[in-house]
Amino acid sequence: MIEKYAEIIGEEELDSIIRIAEKLKGMSVLHVNSTPAGGGVAEILSKLVPLMRELGINTDWKVIRGDKDFFTVTKSFHNSLQNGYGELPQGAFETYNKWQEINGNELDLDYDIIFIHDPQPAGLIKFKKKGKWIWRCHIDISNPYEPVWNFLKQYVQNYDSIIISSPVFGRDDLLKPQYVVPPSIDPLSIKNRPIPEITIKRILYKFDIDPDRPIITQVSRFDRAKDPLGVIKSYKLVKRHTDVQLVYVGSPATDDPEGEIVYKETLQAAGNDNDIKLLMLPPNSDLEINAFQRGATIVMQKSIKEGFGLTVSEALWKERPVIGGNTGGIPLQVINNITGYLVSTPEEAAHYALYLLRNKEVRERLGKNGREHVRKNFLITRELRDYLMVASLTLR
Repeated sequence: MIEKYAEIIGEEELDSIIRIAEKLKGMSVLHVNSTPAGGGVAEILSKLVPLMRELGINTDWKVIRGDKDFFTVTKSFHNSLQNGYGELPQGAFETYNKWQEINGNELDLDYDIIFIHDPQPAGLIKFKKKGKWIWRCHIDISNPYEPVWNFLKQYVQNYDSIIISSPVFGRDDLLKPQYVVPPSIDPLSIKNRPIPEITIKRILYKFDIDPDRPIITQVSRFDRAKDPLGVIKSYKLVKRHTDVQLVYVGSPATDDPEGEIVYKETLQAAGNDNDIKLLMLPPNSDLEINAFQRGATIVMQKSIKEGFGLTVSEALWKERPVIGGNTGGIPLQVINNITGYLVSTPEEAAHYALYLLRNKEVRERLGKNGREHVRKNFLITRELRDYLMVASLTLR
């Protein structure tokens, strides 16, 4: 399978990955996260794990267990780490520790290298017996709510090394090596590979979207950090001046109990405008997501906080200009007037949306630049190579 990437990334790049993997051949590697589907982490692991196995590395992927209380706590951790303030459920730390104990006693953690993804399973480091442990943090921890960060730091500082998504997420209070590895997309996946125009139209029609009228699309969880209400406000400002449709596509995730609440808030903000489509699709609706992004005139990712935002790279890969929130990992992908526009308010987003809707040549220029930017920097093969490098360096 990995040979198929050569026509996109080149033989030389592929050879470099295989050479690095030779050093890890036969080793046992484990990835641990909190959900098997929904969200970028699960999506990346579903591609990364088979590729590591293909390179001769004995790689497993395990998902921790937790009840509603646990995931409510970890969602509050997630929000407070990114927002810099927090509202924690009563007994949050005790609930977190209880489920670390449960998972630590249930999971086989006897591996040469273990990647622990995000805060939810970070406490498993207490159960380390052998090997090297790497904490892979996908969210912005540059300005955390101190009580939560201080609680997690007691675990994080015991890892052998740490991976963050952007240089700006680095922390001075961690003495362990911190490596920058931006996330990535798989260009050969159902979500990102080329699909016929007729398929795009068929799927748009299926959801009552007119493919012949302009479309603004945002694909992301119904999460306040993705600013769904700001997206609707932007759309309504644009709608005053030109005909346009808004498609907001999300999916539920087992580790995000807030999703249903935010979805209802967004429904209320949308009102009875028939040109706003709020779609809650099942996880793995990859063909539909592909069609919605390719059918879009503009893609928006108007996050207020964001670790990286895989949907930005997905849209750029499909040559769609992106209006993105100026936060987290989005500025790595959206370069002003090169691949899209960075914004901080709904008004700014509306301004650039209207500009792009009226200027097809600009849309096309940004779209072509965006695809090349992703090809060079944000494909799964580059992330695979980086993981292998971090593992090799951590083993030294």
